[in-house]
Amino acid sequence: MNNKESSHKNTLLGLSVDKPVFTISLAMLGCLVGYAGLNPEHSGKLFASLQAGIVQYASWYYVLVAAIILVCVTFLGFSRAGDIKLGLDHSEPEYSNLSWFAMLFSAGMGIGLMFYGVAEPVMHFMSPPKGDGATIEAAREAMRLTFFHWGLHAWSIYAIVALILGYFAHRHGLPLTLRSALYPLIGERIYGPWGTAVDVFAILGTICGIATSLGLGVIQINSGLGHLFGVPISPQVQVLLIIGTMALATVSVIMGLDAGIKRLSEFNMTLAALLLIGVVLAGPTILIFQTFMQNIGDYLSEIVSKTFNLYAYDPTDWLGGWTILYWGWWLSWAPFVGIFIARISKGRTIREFVFGAMLVPCVFNLFWMSAFGNSAIDLISTGEMANLGEIVQQDQAVALFNFLESLPMSSLLSGISLLMVVVFFVTSADSGALVLNMLSSKGATNTAIPQRVLWTIAIALVTTVLLYAGGLSALQTASIAGALPFSAALLWAIYGFFKALRADVSKREVEVNLPPGIMQAQTEDWRDQINGLLSFPEPSDVKRFLKANVKPAMNDFAHEVQSHGVECQIKDQISESGEISLVVLQSNQVNFVYRVICAEVNSSGQKTNSDSELNSIESMVQAEVHLSEGGQGYCVMGWTKAQIRMDIIGRYANHLRFLDSL
Repeated sequence: MNNKESSHKNTLLGLSVDKPVFTISLAMLGCLVGYAGLNPEHSGKLFASLQAGIVQYASWYYVLVAAIILVCVTFLGFSRAGDIKLGLDHSEPEYSNLSWFAMLFSAGMGIGLMFYGVAEPVMHFMSPPKGDGATIEAAREAMRLTFFHWGLHAWSIYAIVALILGYFAHRHGLPLTLRSALYPLIGERIYGPWGTAVDVFAILGTICGIATSLGLGVIQINSGLGHLFGVPISPQVQVLLIIGTMALATVSVIMGLDAGIKRLSEFNMTLAALLLIGVVLAGPTILIFQTFMQNIGDYLSEIVSKTFNLYAYDPTDWLGGWTILYWGWWLSWAPFVGIFIARISKGRTIREFVFGAMLVPCVFNLFWMSAFGNSAIDLISTGEMANLGEIVQQDQAVALFNFLESLPMSSLLSGISLLMVVVFFVTSADSGALVLNMLSSKGATNTAIPQRVLWTIAIALVTTVLLYAGGLSALQTASIAGALPFSAALLWAIYGFFKALRADVSKREVEVNLPPGIMQAQTEDWRDQINGLLSFPEPSDVKRFLKANVKPAMNDFAHEVQSHGVECQIKDQISESGEISLVVLQSNQVNFVYRVICAEVNSSGQKTNSDSELNSIESMVQAEVHLSEGGQGYCVMGWTKAQIRMDIIGRYANHLRFLDSL
C-alpha cells in the first residue's frame, strides 16, 4: 500500500485541501445552515418528522449495526490479530497511559457525562419504558438502561473506527481518513469518487455529532450560569456562549495537539476525578459501591437481550427518544472520536487498544453514572429532595446543579462542574476541528492555521443554527440522520479492515523465522561474532558496514532476481539517512521490502556484573532489519555478505508463502 496523499492534494485559495471533499462538504453544510437558519419553523417540523421516520423504519438497522460492531471489536481483542500494532512492529506509543486515557475521556464523552450523569437515571426512574415509575424496580431498571447506553456499545463504535483508521494510516502509510479503510476492497480507487464520497459522509456525520454534543454543552453552561449567577436562559445568551467558548477552542487549535488538547484534557480529567470523589464521599458512599457492583452484574447478564430489544411486540416511543438516539449519536460522533483516537494511539497493539480504549473508559463511565445516578435516585426515594424528579423532567440541563445543592460546599462543586463543562466544550471543539481539517486534507495535520480555524467557525455556525432552528430536538435529529449514511460506509470499511487483517495474520503464520545469519556462521567466525556482540559502533561504523557488506549482498540478490524477470530496486540512502532498502515489485500484490537502517537503541536496561563501559552508555547504534511491517528486532552488524544474502533469501521465501496464502 502506498501513500499517494501528496499527489492527490491540491490548494484552494491558498489552503492545502482535497478540493472535492472540501468544496462538497462546505456546500452541503451551507445548504443545511441556510435552510435551517432562514426557515426555522419549517425546518423544525422537518427535523421532527425525519426523526420519527428513521425511528419507525430504520430502528432495527441501528440496533443491528451497534450489535455487529460490538461483536467485531470483542473478537479482535481476543483474536490472533490482537498482537498486530497500530503502526510498524518497532513503533512505540507516543503518549503515556494517563495522557492517553485523559484525551480519550475528554474527546469521547465528557460533555455527555456532565449533561446526562444525573438527568438520564432520574428520567428513566420517573418514566421507565415499561411499568410504573418511582418504584424500586424502576430504580434498578433505570441504572440498567443507563449502563446499556453508556457502556460497551458506545466505546466499541468509537474503537472500531479508531482501529480501522489507525491500522491503515500508521501501519500502511495511507491517509488518516475514512477512505483508507476501503483500500483492500477498491485499491487505488480510494483516491477517486468513492473515497471522496466516504470522506464527505464522515465530515457531515462528524459535524452533526459535534453539534449535538456542543449544543448540550452550551445549554448546560447557560443553565449553570443561570443557577449560580442568575444569567437569563435564552437563545441569545447561548449564541454568545458559543462564540466565547469557540474563541477559546480556536486558541487551543492554534496551540496544537500537545500544547492545547493534551493539557486541557489532563486538567479536566483531574477535575472530573476530584468531583467524582467528592460525590462518592459526600453522598451515600456504601450504597454507591453496592449498587455499582449489582448494576454491573445486571448489565452484563442482560446485554444480549437489551441489545436486540426493539419493543416490537409492545411498541413504545421511548426507544426512539433514547436508545436509537444514542446509537445515532455515537455513530455520528465516531468519525471525529475515531480519527482523534487513532491519531493518539500509534504504536499500541490492537489488543492493548481494545482493552485500553474500550474497557477502561467504559468502567469509568459506568462508575460515574452509578455515583451520580444512584445518589440522585436515593435523594428522591428517601424524600430528602423529592422534587428533584420533577425538576429534571422539566429541564434536563439543570439536573446536575440541582443535585449538587444536596451536597456540602454545593457552590464550589457547581463552579467546578461549570468549569468542566466549558473545558469539555473547548476540547471537543478543538479536537473536532483538528479531525475535520484532517478529513478535508487527506489526513494532513501540519496545515495552515487559517485552515484549522475555518473548521471551528463551521462548527460554531452549525451548532448555533441548529439550536436556533429547533433546540435540542433539532440537534438530536441531526445526530441520528447524520449517522445513517456514515453507518453504511462504516460496515463496508469493517469488511475491508478484516480482509486486511486476515492478510496480516496470514503473513505471520507463514513466517518461518529462519535463524539469523549469525547462527549460520562457520566455526572460524565465532570470535568475530562475539566481538560484534560486545562492540559499540558509531553511526559512521554502521554506514561503512552498510556500504561494504549489506549493499553488495543486496546487489547480488537483485541481480539474480532480475535475471528471472522480476523487477527489483535498491534505494541507497546510506549517506543521507543511514539506510538502504531492497524492494521486489510484485505487480498487483504486496511488494517485498528488506531495509537495513542505522538505528539508535537504548541499552540502559542491560545489566552487567561490574562497572564496565556498558553501564555508562545510554544508547548505541546498530544495523537493524526492517521489513514492510517494521523493525524485526535483530541487528546484522558484523554479518558477512553471505549471511546477509541468506537472510534476505529466507525473508523473501516467507513473503512468497504469504502471497500464496492470499
